[in-house]
Amino acid sequence: MKIRLFCLNIFFILLMGCGGDKEASGTTDKETTSQKIAITEKTISGFEFTDYALSANGEKVVANWDKYQELAIQVSYLRKADLSFFNGDKALLKGFIDTLKLRIPDTLQTNPVVSRTTIVETTLLRLNENLTLDNISDSLKLQSVKEVLVAFSNLNYQINKKIEKDIYDQIKSEY
Repeated sequence: MKIRLFCLNIFFILLMGCGGDKEASGTTDKETTSQKIAITEKTISGFEFTDYALSANGEKVVANWDKYQELAIQVSYLRKADLSFFNGDKALLKGFIDTLKLRIPDTLQTNPVVSRTTIVETTLLRLNENLTLDNISDSLKLQSVKEVLVAFSNLNYQINKKIEKDIYDQIKSEY
């Protein structure tokens, strides 16, 4: 009887020991998954979205818009996974965005362009929050990076549309 009780205890100890290994391996799987989703140039270049560039006429219009030029440079750095501008001080980022919105050229002062700059502002601030908080997952940080790239691309698209519309409005009928 004592031998059966002894064997039963050993069986339960082995059974409990095996269950602990599964939990330990589960946490390692989670850690390796989070390591796989690092913010790198390769993962950023793998984003699928329509990337609009400024037309030649668009580049002429925004040539004197200094804050747009600076934003374009910072977005190009973001594409290379350089997050230093976007995870810095929120007050500096907010000041930059306010200056960007105040210095929109007069030819681009339309509702679509102004609303796109507001969307760029929102995505930049969200990216800043996601990068500065420690408890945000890497996948959410990557999603915020993609949102900034999409918002900037859509701003370029609206600028191109505005300039193209202005060109078509200048064309007069021959009849």
